[in-house]
Amino acid sequence: MNPEAITLAPETPDDWWEVEALYDLCFAPGRSALSSYRLREGVPPIASLCFTARDGMGILAGAIRYWPVRVDGRDVALLGPVAVHPTRQGEGLAAMLIYRSMAAARKGGWERILLVGDRPYYHRFGFDHLKGEVIMPPPTNPDRVLGVALRDKAWDGVAGEVTGWSD
Repeated sequence: MNPEAITLAPETPDDWWEVEALYDLCFAPGRSALSSYRLREGVPPIASLCFTARDGMGILAGAIRYWPVRVDGRDVALLGPVAVHPTRQGEGLAAMLIYRSMAAARKGGWERILLVGDRPYYHRFGFDHLKGEVIMPPPTNPDRVLGVALRDKAWDGVAGEVTGWSD
């Protein structure tokens, strides 16, 4: 068994609490108080876009989840969180998870992805500022609201507040 080999696989219900523990480890204790979490309440993640990265020993090294939201009445996949265990950071695992999940989103018919993050990091995946046209609930910094179109011009004309899937 090669402990360095990484396998990406769809997240299963059995992975849930282990992934949550990874998120707790990687993010601030108040992560669930962020505005993006308000959009996730009472809504399951998009299962076809949630992946885990495990090493050859089966140890969780990273995970990514997406949640359905709406902007201007249109379906949008909200990326996040994506996390890599501190001992595995710098190995490109987050990039692997992002590229795999974006391919799955495109294949699954999603036209646009939204996230709150740092443009210098996410720009390499095609994400760019949504120029204040897409508004996350406060207190989100508008400069951190990024999107990528999975279909040509999918963000054109899409503007307004991000709302939860069940709103």
